[in-house]
Amino acid sequence: METPNKAKYYDREELNVEPIREIAQEVLSEVSRVIVGYGDILQQLFIALLVNGHVLLEGVPGLGKTVMAKTFAKTLGISFRRVQFTPDLLPADITGTKIFDQNEGAFVLQKGPLFANIVLADEINRSAPKTQAALLEAMAERQITIEGETLPLEKPFMVVATENPVEMEGTYPLPEAQLDRFIMKLWLEYPEKEEEVDIMRRQISGDSPSVEAITSGEELLAAQRLMNMVYIDDRILKYIRDIVLKTRNHPQISLGCGPRASLVLMKCSKARAAILGRVYVTPDDVRSLVVPALNHRILLKPEAELEGLDVKTVINNIIEDIPIPI
Repeated sequence: METPNKAKYYDREELNVEPIREIAQEVLSEVSRVIVGYGDILQQLFIALLVNGHVLLEGVPGLGKTVMAKTFAKTLGISFRRVQFTPDLLPADITGTKIFDQNEGAFVLQKGPLFANIVLADEINRSAPKTQAALLEAMAERQITIEGETLPLEKPFMVVATENPVEMEGTYPLPEAQLDRFIMKLWLEYPEKEEEVDIMRRQISGDSPSVEAITSGEELLAAQRLMNMVYIDDRILKYIRDIVLKTRNHPQISLGCGPRASLVLMKCSKARAAILGRVYVTPDDVRSLVVPALNHRILLKPEAELEGLDVKTVINNIIEDIPIPI
């Protein structure tokens, strides 16, 4: 529930996050011209961008994951590249390599698709671990090493990876260490009945709606810096700590969340507050982001799965068990 008493959670000089709220509203509104529904998913994508994080999208084929990422990048006014991950994809195919230029008489760098602001890693689990490892360096360090030369990536930089949950043959499941690098894992469910009609209605003419750039890379970097100034009270930090600690000693969980999960929840909560025009974090910000931020960092015990429990249910039970700070 939203905290009615601002003074309880805000105790610093006035901070104006109105520019972030306005950019977020305009971007999400523009993307919604193409993408029907998924308002929460789009908001969480923007939150991940504000905190300089990466997102893993999971959903059955045909839900518009690729279109969503491409439209999102176009609306932001930043560069976008798509990589179709396949079993024969090599690290150099995504990082780039040095080739000999006969005119120059020297080796020159040919940059790969990772040199973009938003990179869509389509069906990331179809590529071999060595290619996933090359992507991991870019995600974790914001840099790429090519033949001993380390090159910084563009800012902002965000990887949006997709997975198909129904096809497991010929795939390489992402290891826990790599999953942990994604700030959120988001599920795309089937659209509602009226939304599906709206999807068809928009395609009657055969032409997809176009979108315009709302902001720029420079404005997004400024928004990232501004978001870091949002206030979060010690009571909220302890609330986040209690949620994360509960995953480590829960009877139905075999692997709980590490400290990175606490940092993710803290940063994402600050970003959500800024998007909603607040300069302070409330428990509601945290509660709304616990599932997307923690679901891929938790492994259930076999007996819990045999009982028909899933990660979402267990996390929601944890949220209900932890007292809300007042």
